[in-house]
Parts: sequence; C-alpha cells; structure tokens
Amino acid sequence: MESVSFTQMKDGTQEEYVFLQKLEHDYIRALPDRLLLALERLGGSLQGYKLSRLEHSLQSASRAEDDGADIEMVVAALVHDLGDELAPDNHSQFAASILKPYVRPEVTWVIEMHGLFQMQYYAHHYGKDAAGHLAYKDHPWFASAQRFVEKYDQAAFDPAYPTRPLRHFEPMLREVFSRKPFAQAALTAA
Repeated sequence: MESVSFTQMKDGTQEEYVFLQKLEHDYIRALPDRLLLALERLGGSLQGYKLSRLEHSLQSASRAEDDGADIEMVVAALVHDLGDELAPDNHSQFAASILKPYVRPEVTWVIEMHGLFQMQYYAHHYGKDAAGHLAYKDHPWFASAQRFVEKYDQAAFDPAYPTRPLRHFEPMLREVFSRKPFAQAALTAA
C-alpha cells in the first residue's frame, strides 16, 4: 500500500490505520533531524543583533552547559527560540510545546515563560511593563526561570563567548527528542 483509499477518516480500515501508524512512527523518529534543520535555518533569521539566532541559541546552550545545567535544560536552551520564525509573538509557547512531551514540567514552564521574564531587561525601552514576570514570584519555578533568562538567554549575545557548534549539542538533542513522548521517566528526570 502506498497510500490510504479513504477521503474521510471515519471511512478508514484497520489495515489503513496500521499502515499509517508505521509511517507516523518513522516520521516521529526523524524529529531530531527536523529540529536540527530548523536550528540551522535560524542562522539567517532576525537581523540586527551581533549574533544570528542560531549563534544565540548555541551560546545559550553553551552557557547552560557551562553552568552545570542538566541535559534537559541545555537542550531547552538550544531550542528556546525555535518559534522566532513561525510564531514571533508567542515563540516561547511554541518552543515549550515542542519540548513538553520530552522533558519535565519545570523545563517546559521555564521555556514557556522565558519571553515574559526576559522583558525585565528591555520592556521599559518600549514604554511597556518590565515587571510582568513578578506576577509569578510565588511560583515554585520562578527562580529557575529567572536563572534561565539571566544566565543563559539575555547574556547570550556575546561574539567573544566560547560557543560550541551545533554538532556538539546534536547527541543531547537526539537523546532528549528520541525519548518516548510523555514517558514518566522523561517528565520527572532531574
């Protein structure tokens, strides 16, 4: 079988859905390859900074690794701005949704909130509220989000910082995104 015969999902047969399930499994298994390509595309996005978005992402991940962060946080730092191209106004939530099936909830929350937390450094220049993140000051992961933006994100625009290449982070990315989605071990790993 090369393709299903149905034109409405309700008309599919068991044989067709078994066929599709295998194709979907193969497609999901190739997620790390697609993420690596998406990261490479960041090399030519969002001009005006001293670093490309790819270099910023690599530097964020390098800073996280240098700080002793675990693999989930390092990979999160690597992919935290993947949404810049397709979801510039909600890039944090975009990246968090990619990570969510593979990492513990704390990491997902930090990435989901990093855009808001990062505004503390620049929102006042636009006449906006720079203290919006303080609405979460009693959240159990507030300090983790604060650490992420302070040490890994807002500081990662330095061309002189010893930043590792994408190939260095590839094994970590493959490990995290090859986990069984929503597996308890992935969601509770420290």
